Amino acid sequence: MDNRNFIAKNVARMFSDGDVVNLGVGIPTLASSYVPDDIQVFFHAENGAVGAGEAGGFPWDSTTRESHIEWLEEYGGEKGSWKTWHRDLCNASGEVIKLIPGAACCDSCMAFGIARGGHLDATVLGALQVDEECNLANWKIPGVKLNGMGGAMDIVSGAKRVIIAMEHCTKKGAPKIVEKCTLPLTAVGCVDTIVTEKCIIDCKPGRLTVVAKAKNVTREDIIANTGAKLYFADDVADMIE
Repeated sequence: MDNRNFIAKNVARMFSDGDVVNLGVGIPTLASSYVPDDIQVFFHAENGAVGAGEAGGFPWDSTTRESHIEWLEEYGGEKGSWKTWHRDLCNASGEVIKLIPGAACCDSCMAFGIARGGHLDATVLGALQVDEECNLANWKIPGVKLNGMGGAMDIVSGAKRVIIAMEHCTKKGAPKIVEKCTLPLTAVGCVDTIVTEKCIIDCKPGRLTVVAKAKNVTREDIIANTGAKLYFADDVADMIE
């Protein structure tokens, strides 16, 4: 299993039955594929879906196109099953989605009302940086063209729990968990949990505590690849393989 899916699998184990959860782009969306069979999670999308199931990728990907063809051949466009990715339904990222039993569709205003009104049990987002004060930077690198903030500012302000799912370091090896964010902030003091391929960190302002780690990773490795001061729980658990 690669790092991205390993992170997503561990994130999915943090959900509880009946949770309403918003998933960001990238690694967070992968978590929809690892929800335990014995619970039901209602994924929220800013474009108006509550009860989205597993995301199925982008229509322009060859693997997704094949699933679209199979869908058309089996269901003829109108007999879609909640077990199948629907060619006419997508999340806010444009990935095709399933709808689970009990799902609802609404306009974007209602979807943001759900987020701003405190009705999200959790949101899972990627990040460029998280610092010791639980500040989040995930939308802009000066001089680099990115997609922008999207709905992240509203979502982290309204969600009951903010989980960051990201690789521990940048492609150049620089830590993403830092003493103080140097990139433009998305929100202040909002992060509750960080999940990387190396460890899971419980976040409180001024105290980042490692509560679980990958079996093949040492404490020394985690410290060496982190730019912030870390604490370790008395009993650090193993992450789920």
